[in-house]
Amino acid sequence: MFSCVKPYEDQNYSALKRACLRRKVLFEDPNFPATDDSLYYKGTPGPTVRWKRPKVIPDWKEQEWDPEKPSAYAGIFHFHFWRFGEWVDVVIDDRLPTVNNQLIYCHSNSRSEFWCALVEKAYAKLAGCYQALDGGNTADALVDFTGGVSEPIDLTEGGFANDEAKRNQLFERVLKVHSRGGLISASIKAVTAADMEARLACGLVKGHAYAITDVRKVRLGHGLLAFFKSEKLDMIRLRNPWGEREWNGPWSDTSEEWQKVSKSEREKMGVTVQDDGEFWMTFEDVCRYFTDIIKCRVINTSYLSIHKTWEEARLRGAWTRHEDPRKNRSGGCINHKDTFFQNPQYIFDVKKPEDEVLICIQQRPKQSTRRDGKGENLAIGFDIYKVEENREYRMHGLQHRAASSIYINSRSVFLRTDQPEGRYVIIPTTFEPGHTGEFLLRVFTDVPSNCRELRLDEPPRSCWSSLCGYPQQVTQVHILGATGLKDSSTGANSYVIIKCEGDKVRSAVQKGTSTPEYNVKGIFYRKKPGQPITVQIWNHRVLKDEFLGQVHLKADPDDLQALHTLHLQDRSSRQPSDLPGTVAVCVFSSTSLTAV
Repeated sequence: MFSCVKPYEDQNYSALKRACLRRKVLFEDPNFPATDDSLYYKGTPGPTVRWKRPKVIPDWKEQEWDPEKPSAYAGIFHFHFWRFGEWVDVVIDDRLPTVNNQLIYCHSNSRSEFWCALVEKAYAKLAGCYQALDGGNTADALVDFTGGVSEPIDLTEGGFANDEAKRNQLFERVLKVHSRGGLISASIKAVTAADMEARLACGLVKGHAYAITDVRKVRLGHGLLAFFKSEKLDMIRLRNPWGEREWNGPWSDTSEEWQKVSKSEREKMGVTVQDDGEFWMTFEDVCRYFTDIIKCRVINTSYLSIHKTWEEARLRGAWTRHEDPRKNRSGGCINHKDTFFQNPQYIFDVKKPEDEVLICIQQRPKQSTRRDGKGENLAIGFDIYKVEENREYRMHGLQHRAASSIYINSRSVFLRTDQPEGRYVIIPTTFEPGHTGEFLLRVFTDVPSNCRELRLDEPPRSCWSSLCGYPQQVTQVHILGATGLKDSSTGANSYVIIKCEGDKVRSAVQKGTSTPEYNVKGIFYRKKPGQPITVQIWNHRVLKDEFLGQVHLKADPDDLQALHTLHLQDRSSRQPSDLPGTVAVCVFSSTSLTAV
């Protein structure tokens, strides 16, 4: 997981520790000093803060704390975080901010346990200061700590509380993420500042990121009856980050519902009766009382795993401004139709009849410092378009939108979608045009997707263009479907081929029907516009495919009729005769190669 880790700010942990031990001094981090600049990016400091070093030495081998050799302690730690596509190693000293001898930020219930305060300090250094962590985005934090992808789920908008089928499906997904080591949190939206940390009558607190610490199907009943009856309840265990104040509804620590569960099952679940901030709820109540769940999956890309292995494509890009529209890459969202296609574009293939696709876009994190102020995220998102099977150049006009993400000023935006076989273009954008910044695009599919950036607007000219010719016209052919095909009693297993100047596009086989819907598109840059485009329909057979008919398309730019329904004909060159069936075709041609 950490096979390639980059030292953050060029601070090498091992070299710094050796230097401190050689000089017999404790490390003091010059890049994150024990001053107010490391605490706040704005506002006036509160009470006088004293930075103190821990006085106990926990036995943690990885950090090489050795209670028998205190002289080997150099007051230096390091932690790994995922940052914009790579793991970084963040070095800190052990000076922690206190007021009245108490840690003022993250702390443990045990006064001799400091790991959480040290991790928090490293994360604050990465963010610019401690204040930058206040009210942070849970989804972003989960990604930073795991290198996974976060999927936010709006429970209210999705109506999960009142839709049992959707709720059961979501529970299975949550269970799978938890069982495979993912991190999950739940929260209740705080709409106003006054709402923040408001405690509800049910004991839950608004604006808190509750960690989901267990996900189970709990067996109800006692003894053999429970085993044979096999009635199970979908349950979730949550923990309040405060370590206190719990849910007081059904299945809370002291509720009578626990009498329905055997003692052995309760012990297995670790049920305790104390205000430790951890409690159980039914998943139905989770969906009713919480407004959001965030699932962070660590995507498995190892071929040695017994679980599903994903293929990841990871590409870096940028929204940049330029006066030339062909070079501008900051066109804004689809609301800005004149500039939308000036954004970066990425093409990928779905190679199975249908595949689950995970797409995540992350903008480069911005630090919050005294000098630069709070680092604000851009509002970002992306659209996905199903395009021609042979597209190799940038899109310049709208096509079928297969899916789209939300637009939000979050560091990362995630989308999970199921798509049929074909070629797709992802267009990541800022919400408003003219905004600039770097981004990381991650695409996960079941088989390699050959994801890559589309950089050219049209076929490039070369020294051979004068000899071999250069395209005079672009034509898009969209085969919708066919009717009345010659077939057997079980129907034809037909497919369509579009041919133009040596280039061809083939559809998937449509099985057992004489009225197939192909919905396949091809784009052709034509050097000889006078030559017709040929569309052939074939019947797939075991030994040899059967020709069912063809049509020729002139595809003239002056032809204003977009949709054509044409009779299939045989392959006779002199006097072709009609064959059973018609094909529906949409054709668009233009002498401007950037018209499609």
